[in-house]
Amino acid sequence: MSAFADLHHADEPLLLPGAWDHASAHLLAAHGFRAVGTTSLGVAAAAGLPDGAAATREETLRLALTLGTGPFLLSVDAEGGFGDDPDDVAELARELYALGAVGINLEDGLGPADRHAAKIAAVRAAAPGLFVNARTDTYWLGDGEDTTRRLDAYVRAGAHGVFVPGLTGPREIAALVRGLAGVPLNVLHSPTGPSVPHLADLGVRRISLGSLLYRRALGAAVDTAAAIRSGHRIPEGTTPAYEETEALGR
Repeated sequence: MSAFADLHHADEPLLLPGAWDHASAHLLAAHGFRAVGTTSLGVAAAAGLPDGAAATREETLRLALTLGTGPFLLSVDAEGGFGDDPDDVAELARELYALGAVGINLEDGLGPADRHAAKIAAVRAAAPGLFVNARTDTYWLGDGEDTTRRLDAYVRAGAHGVFVPGLTGPREIAALVRGLAGVPLNVLHSPTGPSVPHLADLGVRRISLGSLLYRRALGAAVDTAAAIRSGHRIPEGTTPAYEETEALGR
């Protein structure tokens, strides 16, 4: 875990892209991303399953199996651990670590904070080498209330870092960084929020791209097909060559 943990304390924040399959992860690594995360939405949508409904435990493990030995540091988005029982979440963490993952992201879904803290503690005991990023959905699903209390509980339970998606206000971010006293803060990149350099100045240590790349890939596919159907030029954008793409499967 130390190499992955070190990326949260480097000169620049860790920009973590979200992959959804073997090819996307390896292509991102080939373009210089030392660490790659998974996106639960991408994994779920690709399998025809709902996101955030604890429906993709097996799909997530299967993806970790293909990515855990890749030439990059792998952090897995595990929703809320795919269950409420801390022992079950701990077993998931053991399996992910055995497959080569170095990080896990666990979200509280605004459920009981003590239950989420118990999951974090169980994961720390079961897989001490796994970097635990504890996510609270106070801004994602709510109005930001109770953020500090929840994060304090998760840090006390052993979280190495904390994640607050939906938090975009510079003053709120700076205040939260001060209150965390060195615990790395992770935020979700927002096209309408602060830039990466601005987030770095505010003290953010990790910036996740979440499902953005997956959704952009879907949009590019639809735009390309629609342009060809209507007789227009294919929209500009990066298109890996057949040979480059085929090599990703080797």
